[in-house]
Amino acid sequence: MSDTRPTLFVSDLHLPPETSPLRQRFLRFLDGPAREAAAVYILGDLFESWIGDDIGLLQYAPEVAALSALTARGIPVYFQHGNRDFIVGRDFFDLTGIAELPDPHRVDLHGTPTLVSHGDLYCTDDRAYQRWRRFSRIRFAQRVFLMLPRARRERIAGGLRSGSDRAKQNKAENIMDVNPGAIRGGMAQAGVRRIIHGHTHRPGTYDVELPIGAAQRIVLPDWRDDSCDYLRIDADGITRQAAPA
Repeated sequence: MSDTRPTLFVSDLHLPPETSPLRQRFLRFLDGPAREAAAVYILGDLFESWIGDDIGLLQYAPEVAALSALTARGIPVYFQHGNRDFIVGRDFFDLTGIAELPDPHRVDLHGTPTLVSHGDLYCTDDRAYQRWRRFSRIRFAQRVFLMLPRARRERIAGGLRSGSDRAKQNKAENIMDVNPGAIRGGMAQAGVRRIIHGHTHRPGTYDVELPIGAAQRIVLPDWRDDSCDYLRIDADGITRQAAPA
């Protein structure tokens, strides 16, 4: 018998380390809609920054506890690293019971094979960012960073965020979006007609033409103080819904 419960997707919440309405909305989401789900997928950038499990698990203790409670109820939760929380580590997964997903990853959603990704992998026109992305995923570089004192890590993370914001102001809009060819290539390789991703902060549903026919690209909404939406997929279709206020 198939599971009729919905599958939920979120990404790009960018939860800050300090108290925030965004954090409260996420906790209500975990204590509400997520408890009725077949599974919850977090496709990256859950946190504004994560500078190590030794610090992040304390900074985000309420979220860690709520995620642990959710998985303890038997709700599978899956996590892909984003460009802001790529250093989330083993302690986080062990403590929360969340399963780490590679990026990209193919899943079956109510009978439809679907590719899920944070999305930054497909922004191939932004070559400078792709160089940084490759470097930031090197395990040795991550280990060296995690050996630094907290204050030094915080300064580096702050500098990277500021540098990223300045760089975005000087880049053409299309460079920061996914490359259509990269999307088509990824979907063709996975053998799917649907991809779900975040990262670009350009939510919507976009048509994709593949050699095998028409396909679909769904971009998840980022969370803001006035808009905290998630994607719900069940046997009846796909809807975008607001997290409990």
